[in-house]
Amino acid sequence: MSVRRTMTDHAAIYQVDLYYRTHVEARKNDANVGSVRHGALCRTSDRYVNLALMLGPAGAGKSTFCASLMAHAHSLGRNMHLFNLDPAAERFEYEPTIDIRELISLEDVMEEMDLGPNGGLIYCFDYLLNNLDWLETELGEYDNDYLVIDCPGQIELYTHFPVISRFVELMQQQFHFRVCATYLLDSHFIDDKAKYFAGVLSAMSAMINLDISHLNIMTKMDLVAQHEKNGLSYAQRREIERYMEPDPLLFADQDESLNNARFHALNQAVVQLIEDYSMVSFLPLDLSSEESINLIFSCIDNVMQFGEDEEPVEPKDLENEDANE
Repeated sequence: MSVRRTMTDHAAIYQVDLYYRTHVEARKNDANVGSVRHGALCRTSDRYVNLALMLGPAGAGKSTFCASLMAHAHSLGRNMHLFNLDPAAERFEYEPTIDIRELISLEDVMEEMDLGPNGGLIYCFDYLLNNLDWLETELGEYDNDYLVIDCPGQIELYTHFPVISRFVELMQQQFHFRVCATYLLDSHFIDDKAKYFAGVLSAMSAMINLDISHLNIMTKMDLVAQHEKNGLSYAQRREIERYMEPDPLLFADQDESLNNARFHALNQAVVQLIEDYSMVSFLPLDLSSEESINLIFSCIDNVMQFGEDEEPVEPKDLENEDANE
């Protein structure tokens, strides 16, 4: 990658922010994103490629889930490939077949542009979206395959910067790929109800911002019962279900003396907002259970409508078979 040092840290961030503020809304209303510069990229073929984005905060288990999902898919004879969309990633259990680091890396951007990690990430995605010929070359060989996209852990990329939403629009409108998103949240968020509801809000924000088929997954559920010799009791399972389908009464159960009274009304308003939208629910993920991985994979297939384009297999005519015998 070659990037000229043309701006300071603050000037770069300002320029990137100004670019998005002035141009993104216009691009959202354009049915052919980037068609002026890259009009030849629009696909008209009947290929079916499925993209599953793995979103969520850092440490939620996105890369580990990608590896487990790919291992499960390969055991079923399904074609699944890893697309690394994190320019700061260092190692993978499965080698990515498409890797943004071959185009641009965060380390190079931070060094040559004097940017911080967040501003550098935004620059990397902007650079990717302005080099669609590279993306076209990398995506050109897939047909009826799954691409699992391992995304960065900076949630602002999904919640209030439009870079990921622009990438999704590009995949749908120009490449005609089927796209869904999974938002992963660590089960440790259950330990702190305020932190949990903040995670629910971030998941809801990503759902609204991306506007595509979406699954929310509560990861590391095997750790929830690791100290229970006989597994979770019925009461414990019922309590966990309140976190899978966010229960607004969770805040009411919390001792108000633990919270600043000034924030009580704000907390209630946040919970009411989540209940009014009623968009977020979680699927529990236990990577030690093949059944749990298969359930998540089946849900991704369902939201992606995988296999619905295939011709149905006609049942054999038993009467004709008997006659032939």
